[in-house]
Amino acid sequence: MKKTLKIKILASFMLLVAMLAAAGAISLAEFRWLSNSVHGLIEDNYRSIEASKTMVEALEREDSGILLLMLGEWREGRQILRSADSLFMASFEVARNNLTEENEQEHIRQIQESYQAYKSSWERPIEDTDKQGNLSWYKEEAHKKFMQAKLAVDGLMSLNQSSMYDEASELKERSKRALMPGIVSIVAAVVFSLVLNFFIARYFVNPLSELAEAVNSFKDGDKSLRSNITSNDEIKELEEAISDLLHRMASNQNEAKP
Repeated sequence: MKKTLKIKILASFMLLVAMLAAAGAISLAEFRWLSNSVHGLIEDNYRSIEASKTMVEALEREDSGILLLMLGEWREGRQILRSADSLFMASFEVARNNLTEENEQEHIRQIQESYQAYKSSWERPIEDTDKQGNLSWYKEEAHKKFMQAKLAVDGLMSLNQSSMYDEASELKERSKRALMPGIVSIVAAVVFSLVLNFFIARYFVNPLSELAEAVNSFKDGDKSLRSNITSNDEIKELEEAISDLLHRMASNQNEAKP
């Protein structure tokens, strides 16, 4: 079966296209995974971390409110406690509705229990009772429960921070792997171009140069061109056509001689 130049050239470029398409498809799949992972990282872990930070801030404000009540500043103290409690509960609901990690539900339960215990210490009146100005009560009960609630929130924050770090490390490794197909495709394209250039020179340029040399060295009386073209394509057809043409021209010249 004759292998035409068109088929050879088309096959060469189709191979290059297939290599680049495969590399591109792999890279797109990796970057799509990266995009989804980054979205999940921001939407899930970061949201829980921010909620935990806000809960810690609310707890610290409540601690300040308790100290104000102990000092007799009951109006300001109660106002701080109410706003801090609302802030804490709003952030707690965000964290409770954003469970994405293993054992995160257990951390939520611990936060809820420890916060209720802490809240019970300042829900009951402090002003005009034996708790007002009582540093021993603050240290042994209120501050102790405050620290327990804060540690519970810190546990949730640490869980999500560790998960975020692990996922960020995984994303870093996957980003490197996502770049590899592109690098491989570039290197492969360069190597393939060099190989393609070699075959073009061998199968196209060299035969044409040999054909031109054979035409220039053609002499009267030769039955065919003196070339070593062995391919079975258009160049071989061109050689045969030129050889036939030169042979007919030589025959016509001989017949035209007196």
